[in-house]
Formats: sequence, structure tokens, C-alpha cells
Amino acid sequence: MSSPAAASPDVPPAPARPAPRRHRLAVFVFLGVYPLVTAMIYLVGAMTPGWQIWHRTLVMVPIIVTAMIWFIIPLIHRRLGHLL
Repeated sequence: MSSPAAASPDVPPAPARPAPRRHRLAVFVFLGVYPLVTAMIYLVGAMTPGWQIWHRTLVMVPIIVTAMIWFIIPLIHRRLGHLL
């Protein structure tokens, strides 16, 4: 079932928001991710002094990806979306 508002010809569709420019989004993501990666290298390195590099990255990558998907990129779109 459709709602009455959706079936009404008097209601114009919402304007489509243009896709963000990739180079600007890349710069903002870099600015958000670089400090996170740097902090993770120092933090995980201090907590795991005898580990091999692949062990450390196995710990860091899920944390960094989770932060990017649920925090950094949404924050960029919410706070800086007008600049994209």
C-alpha cells in the first residue's frame, strides 16, 4: 500500500543530492584516517613489542575500518558535506 502523500501529484519529488567530488572526499578521509592510523601504530606497537608486523596489522585493520565506516566517513558527510 502506498501512502496518500506519495500518490499525490501535487508533491514534487525531493531534489537529488549530487554525489560528492571524489578528490575532496579523498582529502577529507585522508585527514580523518591519517591521525587514527598513526595513533594505532603507536598504541598497538607499544602493547605488542614482540609481535610480527602481520600480527599487529591484524589487530589494527578491523579497528581502523570500523572507525572509518561508522565514525569518520559519516562525520565527514554530516559536518563537511557542504564542502564536498
